[in-house]
Amino acid sequence: MSTGRRWRSDTFLFVASAALLLGSTAALFAWLTFSPFPKPLPRFSPGCRPDGEGSWSVGLFYGRSPLSLEPIESWNVWSNDTAAWPVANPVVTCASASDAGFPSNFVADPFLFIQGDVLYLFFETKNPITLQGDIGVAISNDKGATWHHLGIALDEAWHLSYPYVFSYQDQIYMMPEGSKKGDLRLYRAVEFPLRWQLEKVILRKPLVDSFIINYRSHFWLFGSDFSAPGAKKNGELEIWHSSSPLGPWSPHEQNPVHNMDKSLGARNAGRPFTYDGELYRPGQDCGDTYGRRVRLFKVKVLTKDEYEEVEVPLGIDEPQKGRNAWNGARYHHLDVQQLTTDQWVAVMDGDRVPSGDAVRRLVIGYASFGAAIALVMLSGVLLSAIKCNLRLSRCLPLSTRRSGLTGAQEHHLQLYSKLRWLFSRLNKMTSHFRSGGIRPNSCVGRSVLSLLFLVVVTLTCVGTYYVYGGNGAEEAYSLKGHYSQFTLVTMTYDARLWNLKTYVKHYSRCSSVREILVVWNRGQSPNVSEFDSTVPVRIRVEKRNSLNNRFNVDPSIQTLAVLELDDDIIMPCDDVERGFKVWRDHPERIVGFYPRLAEGRPLKYRDEKYARRRRGYNMILTGAAFMDHRLAFGRYWGQEAKIGRKIVDEYFNCEDVLMNFLYANVSSPRKTVEYVKPSWAVDTSKFSGVAISRNTQAHYEVRSDCLAKFTEVYGDLAANKWRFGSRKDGWDV
Repeated sequence: MSTGRRWRSDTFLFVASAALLLGSTAALFAWLTFSPFPKPLPRFSPGCRPDGEGSWSVGLFYGRSPLSLEPIESWNVWSNDTAAWPVANPVVTCASASDAGFPSNFVADPFLFIQGDVLYLFFETKNPITLQGDIGVAISNDKGATWHHLGIALDEAWHLSYPYVFSYQDQIYMMPEGSKKGDLRLYRAVEFPLRWQLEKVILRKPLVDSFIINYRSHFWLFGSDFSAPGAKKNGELEIWHSSSPLGPWSPHEQNPVHNMDKSLGARNAGRPFTYDGELYRPGQDCGDTYGRRVRLFKVKVLTKDEYEEVEVPLGIDEPQKGRNAWNGARYHHLDVQQLTTDQWVAVMDGDRVPSGDAVRRLVIGYASFGAAIALVMLSGVLLSAIKCNLRLSRCLPLSTRRSGLTGAQEHHLQLYSKLRWLFSRLNKMTSHFRSGGIRPNSCVGRSVLSLLFLVVVTLTCVGTYYVYGGNGAEEAYSLKGHYSQFTLVTMTYDARLWNLKTYVKHYSRCSSVREILVVWNRGQSPNVSEFDSTVPVRIRVEKRNSLNNRFNVDPSIQTLAVLELDDDIIMPCDDVERGFKVWRDHPERIVGFYPRLAEGRPLKYRDEKYARRRRGYNMILTGAAFMDHRLAFGRYWGQEAKIGRKIVDEYFNCEDVLMNFLYANVSSPRKTVEYVKPSWAVDTSKFSGVAISRNTQAHYEVRSDCLAKFTEVYGDLAANKWRFGSRKDGWDV
């Protein structure tokens, strides 16, 4: 074989091997770190795609005053139709709009319009096909808990947002932002809420995020013109005044009234409101990222030649769950209005990722892939598998004679000269490597190649994570447009405090967790201040050490769903959220992550591996299971369970087995249990040395004894067996 052909063969083998290595590394990393259960997209439309502007959604708040607002889940609004006990934010999302037949990448800039008991919501919706903002509208007949999308209220040839809706002289007007058109337009409803016509262009200025308010018998228009000379983006604010919202408008004497740092709230952030005779203006803090948060200002002076405002507390708690919260990264718009004499309602948009996050992830990811490929090529050069002996006469054939060259040819000649210099340098460098500058078989050579290998693997993993790993959020799952919350319950004692602290820190960040209830069975209980938690932690100290305490009736639990989860189990929040979604589909069942099978004569307690071999299960361990606490705990402490509770105390075991018998006894032959496969789970008791069941065989024998005794009292649990993989969601494989 000729030298050139052998060189090409070596190069091909090296490149193919490197490609196989990079692909295998990326696949292994994805298999180890990514959930095998991807988040489902909207069913019937191309909506909810990653968008550089964000993943905005809309939440609802109530309060006794506009200066003290709480999210809807704090008001215990329940919906039986969607198993939302309680309903939780967000209440309007890209998925709810897309599933209604109006594709959307995100919804933002919400404005309310109230007619009696009916609430209308106008908002910006990002069309995933045109990549343009349109104005959508939804309606609610239950004070904002449930929204039905009506359609697109306004669609122009340019981007629209910030649909400020108000009434004047029995007419309903909308003043959306359309700064791309270069002016500020006012539309009037012809057939409210879906048909609008242009009333007039009220200002020939590209104002953004503008509103009109009637204050002290005069109309005031607030907006920002970032195209004005010297204007600071997101830091400029102008005021105009008129005797009518239709104009003509005159500028304020101090315009711009603000031209300052973008973090100080100059740009409007929703509808102004009056409370106790005072005027308040919400403004955007765009310091760390666009729309980082809403700041609230009380207007002290507003005249034609003076303006003064001071910042006051917003009255809404800052989100604590990071990207797992629907508004964890930013919230930039607020509209608060009075419902009754003692209740206010507000809508606010929020995003779990900062501005430009999707683009940033792609840039980092592909840059990492590029760097990995470059280092692979460098490794090939060091190993002499890739030779860069470039023949310049073939690569750059342009003659160097300058006579008769055109301007374009002259430019190309200069470029080729620079490339010749670069290729010459590269040829010298590769010749240096081949002549023994760095020998692959030497200690230094092996060290350099090992380091390059580690860096290439790391860069490949980084690239895979940023390009294919999503935004890093473990989001909740909605059911028919509603989100909800549950209470996490764990039973423990003093020797397992390390496990408990790890447990609380991890699970308190899960999106749907409302509260963590610790059932303290033995020893000195800790102070709640010892825990790093984003949700309230409540410790219920029991009078005696009994496994029956796990299911004690507790009226203080504020949600219908509880997740009974042992303190030594750590699994991803996404797995927990999937389990909660399945429970909401089947709230009358025990829904959990560890299936078991009771089978044989007499009944034997079998593990998951055995259940899979037998292709079915009939029990779910309640050490990791969702249930309706009113239903489950009520059954457990009913008269029919008295004998079973005594058996649990006798063996100090089997409380979860008893719960399965009680469900099966009441619901037979209907299905009473549902399995959800976790992506992964870690038993932290192995690290702390406080595992309760160290002898597995003895533990299973005790449980088999429990099965025999429970069967005598409650009937045969083995009469039913449920197949793996029987649900359409694919989460029970």
